[in-house]
Amino acid sequence: MTGPCIGVDVGGTSVRAAVVGADGTVIDQRQSGTPVERTAAEAEIAGVITDLAAHHPVRAVGLAVAGFVSADMSRVMFAPHLAWRDAPVADLIAARVGLPVVMDHDVNCAAWAEHTLGAAADARVSLTVAIGTGIGAGLVVDGTLYRGAHGVAPELGHLAVIPAGRACACGKRGCLERYCSGTALAATALERMATTDSAPLAAALEAGGGTLTGLDVARAARAGDAVALGAFADLGRWLGLGVAMACDVLDPEIVVIGGGVSRSADLFLDAARERLERELTGAHYRVVPPLVPARFGDAASMVGAALIAARRVG
Repeated sequence: MTGPCIGVDVGGTSVRAAVVGADGTVIDQRQSGTPVERTAAEAEIAGVITDLAAHHPVRAVGLAVAGFVSADMSRVMFAPHLAWRDAPVADLIAARVGLPVVMDHDVNCAAWAEHTLGAAADARVSLTVAIGTGIGAGLVVDGTLYRGAHGVAPELGHLAVIPAGRACACGKRGCLERYCSGTALAATALERMATTDSAPLAAALEAGGGTLTGLDVARAARAGDAVALGAFADLGRWLGLGVAMACDVLDPEIVVIGGGVSRSADLFLDAARERLERELTGAHYRVVPPLVPARFGDAASMVGAALIAARRVG
């Protein structure tokens, strides 16, 4: 079979879908919000797939899901920011759209895109970290995605870095993603605003009805706001710590940073690199892996999901 596939990135905030060619080129794409209720979410995902399939001769669909996917990649076992619990999501979507549907963890998909065609293409062991609503990781070893015994490895975002820290949607407290994610960026900015004035963030907070977003913080940082820049520096330092912990265990050749927050990588990667070099065990006596932006940016999960779908359906 030939022809492009659709990759769908199902995140806690948005559903993003793209028609992707064999070379990783995004041909067309759609985006919508992620409904909280399970049936509504499935209808929304099916809707963007059907819309794209009506305009392109696609042969399969890959779902990149922000949650625990079973070892046989047929079910979503648990998703902190989504409604599914032990649900056969791929089959449910396939029944709605009339196309073969395969599924994997969203950052596994991103890691596969970067391994096959992206920033980690020459690496034997590569770690991809995606920073969005939460934070996730994917590991490729010798050309194979490493999933662990039950399909849930490596779960970097829910390492508890601060005992009794910020509450997390997973049920724990102090998880890394509560300090290093788009939502964490806004939370950190709000904490900093308690002691330091920020006119652009105050205006964004008022315009948002009392809600601040990571995008608000990014815009303020681009304008030179000190509070926003400090929030990004904090995010970078937490990222460096998390990557150092992962590198102590996994020893990757390269660490690729993707996800929506990676669009602002220039605002936090230097701080992350400095923290990584300070925290990595034996950093002066080993190779410190480079931290690099993803080639496919925040489209990596969509691209990888489509590539995985093409590979599995043949």
